[in-house]
Amino acid sequence: MPLHDLTPQLRVRLRRMEKIVGLFVAVAAGLMVVGFAYYLYHTAERKGWFTPKCPYYAFVQSADGLHVGDPVFLMGFAVGEITVIDAEPPDSDNNVFLGFEVKKPYYGYIWSDSKARLTAGSFLGGRQLEVTKGRTGVPTVYEESGRATEVLVGDRKVPLRGDVLGVPLAMEEAPGLAERADRLVAQIEQALPPITEKLDAALANAQRLSADLDEVVGRTRPVVANLDAITTHLRNPRGSLGEWMLTPELNAKLNTTLEMIDSNLIALRGTLHSVDEITGNVRTKLDANQNILGEVSGLVRDTDDLVQGLKRHWLLRSAFPQPAPGEQQLKFAPLLGPPEREGP
Repeated sequence: MPLHDLTPQLRVRLRRMEKIVGLFVAVAAGLMVVGFAYYLYHTAERKGWFTPKCPYYAFVQSADGLHVGDPVFLMGFAVGEITVIDAEPPDSDNNVFLGFEVKKPYYGYIWSDSKARLTAGSFLGGRQLEVTKGRTGVPTVYEESGRATEVLVGDRKVPLRGDVLGVPLAMEEAPGLAERADRLVAQIEQALPPITEKLDAALANAQRLSADLDEVVGRTRPVVANLDAITTHLRNPRGSLGEWMLTPELNAKLNTTLEMIDSNLIALRGTLHSVDEITGNVRTKLDANQNILGEVSGLVRDTDDLVQGLKRHWLLRSAFPQPAPGEQQLKFAPLLGPPEREGP
């Protein structure tokens, strides 16, 4: 619908809506610009774009394991990054130019006696650059108004300008992975001949040992067969071990002896039964005549009195032996009492 066909009220409302939409778009664009600017500032601050830096350089034999942008370490801290890796001219005594930057305030730790060092960074062949802290030298960077203005090149101070490569540092380079691998292979090749000789000797000894073992196994086969036969006899339900120990003759004699012992035991059992019956009868008679022992005791006492009277009779006194002086003659003790001694 054309705009002129609208009523004046709708036109006014439409213009207001357009202003609101335009204002919203402007605010969104402003917020996007502010966010992008904050992101750039935060990134620059994180990467140290606004932090003063000082350039350094050193020469290495090989750039193996090094890349532009790799961190530079000082006392375990990441204090900068590698900026340049370039080959030297063919007629130069050095192989590779290695340039790097160190951020403030860490370049204050780098003095004239500091050294750059390449160390192994990973098992995959990577290496990392590390700078040692100075101790006995002089500072390599001089600041003015919080920024580095002069650097130490050799024994003199040089203004830090664009044509200055940086502060040179002595390099301590550890061998790369390929060089270490070559050295390891060379050492292995040198150590292989003695090892192979020892392996050959060990294999020959093992072969001789296996032949001796075969011979021993061949000799032990009859022994194993005999042991198998013996164990088979031992597992016989009839008892082969008993047959070895007890011959048939000895077994028959043992059976005869056992039968005789059995018959004697039966006879002894009958005898004991008879004795049991006799003792039972005696006990029964004793229980029936409880006064027998008393009568027997009285009879023995009367007999003793008779004998003592005969010994004192004048006619029969000489027929009995007289006791020795100081001794007393014992009377016949009663059957059921202790013995009595004669009076004086």
